[in-house]
Amino acid sequence: MPQHIGIVACSAEGAALCYRTICLEGADLLGPHSHPEVSMHSHPFAEYVKCFSANDWAGVAELMLSSSEKLAKAGADFLIAPVNTVYQAFDLVQHRSPRPWLHIAVEVANEAKRRHYKRLGVLGASQLMEGPVYRETLKSAGIDHRVPEAEQRQRLNQIIFDELVKGEFLPRTLAYCVEVMRGLKDEGCDAVVLGCTEIPLLVSPEAAPLPTLDSTRILARAALRKAVEG
Repeated sequence: MPQHIGIVACSAEGAALCYRTICLEGADLLGPHSHPEVSMHSHPFAEYVKCFSANDWAGVAELMLSSSEKLAKAGADFLIAPVNTVYQAFDLVQHRSPRPWLHIAVEVANEAKRRHYKRLGVLGASQLMEGPVYRETLKSAGIDHRVPEAEQRQRLNQIIFDELVKGEFLPRTLAYCVEVMRGLKDEGCDAVVLGCTEIPLLVSPEAAPLPTLDSTRILARAALRKAVEG
């Protein structure tokens, strides 16, 4: 029997895309209409946003641990969080969690190494682009990285919280993201991490001027492999 996947949800669009990917692509591994058992828990997104705004990573960790306890009681064998920014609290979560986790940035780095990328642009919320999650993970994997300039980071953060998490995917926003990605390409990036789990719903591989690493689907596929293969 495949292992039971627990999803610690944060923003709705990213969590939904992750869940949908597990369910639809599970059939490729397990047969028509089949996928591993999945449970999901979400605190109100506002609670996470309040902690993000205050740089309260201990508060983020407590929300993640609360969800992990509920998912463990529901029978989950391991956990994933289809949102990148919360992994800044991961060191406060990992040793207290009732179940093991897959780390979204580690899975992205593994996929980047598999594809032989050398320098990645990273897009996401401002705290993700400026924080240690991808900086440290990619450094450990021997992969260079770049982030957009400060004004672009602020604009991307606004886009994420004012549009993408609300399910608003606008043509003008796509055009802006493509412009930012072209700048990263000019800096020598050979691929870009879509490090907000909603960005893949806006920027398709066909629209992007660089190859994309879709953190949401990469995490979902890693969870599928772990559930099926152990």
